[in-house]
Amino acid sequence: MAKRAKRPSATTIVLVRHGQTPTTGAVLPGRTGGLHLADAGREQAERTAGFIGELPDVAAVYTSPLERARETAAPIGTATGVRPKVARGLNECDFGAWTGAELKALMKLPEWATVQRAPSSFRFPGGESFVEMQHRMLTTLADLRAKHEGGIIVCVSHADPIKAVIADAVGSHLDQFQRIVVSPCSMSVVSWMPSGGPVVLSVNTTGRPLSELKAS
Repeated sequence: MAKRAKRPSATTIVLVRHGQTPTTGAVLPGRTGGLHLADAGREQAERTAGFIGELPDVAAVYTSPLERARETAAPIGTATGVRPKVARGLNECDFGAWTGAELKALMKLPEWATVQRAPSSFRFPGGESFVEMQHRMLTTLADLRAKHEGGIIVCVSHADPIKAVIADAVGSHLDQFQRIVVSPCSMSVVSWMPSGGPVVLSVNTTGRPLSELKAS
């Protein structure tokens, strides 16, 4: 009797936002170098690493090139036994001239309403558009899935890029992506099914063991 072919497995990506920094919630740091995790952020990273360490056979850990992301990825690498690799496509959005500005000042600009209500039409002055950011992230994740088909991948990135991926995964227009909350060091989990599209297993998880999450 011929053996039945093994059913292809889903490829699962755990999207982790970096931990808290001294400027979280006050400044739009963008791609500014030299910004490290705060003490609270390091504690968050260790706790998140503990949850991810419960997953079986993590195939790879990738991180944005920025320090705060790499510092978040480091304990994940220790917990999984997988050395983190930098994937530049996971980088923060290029905020151009807005980089380093205080959020309370940006909120007073007339363009802020566009960022919140119609981000698909906005490009940061001298920087990236939200559409380009989303395309960059989706292309990067597609490349990583091809390298680790059927496995579990951890990707440490930033709030807006992760929100853009989640919006696409649930079939939402980019103009609604600001409705999604991605907290510091939260985990959002998406599985790409072999014969279908993405399935969102978790969004903004900070305390639930990932071992309990599966596509049904």
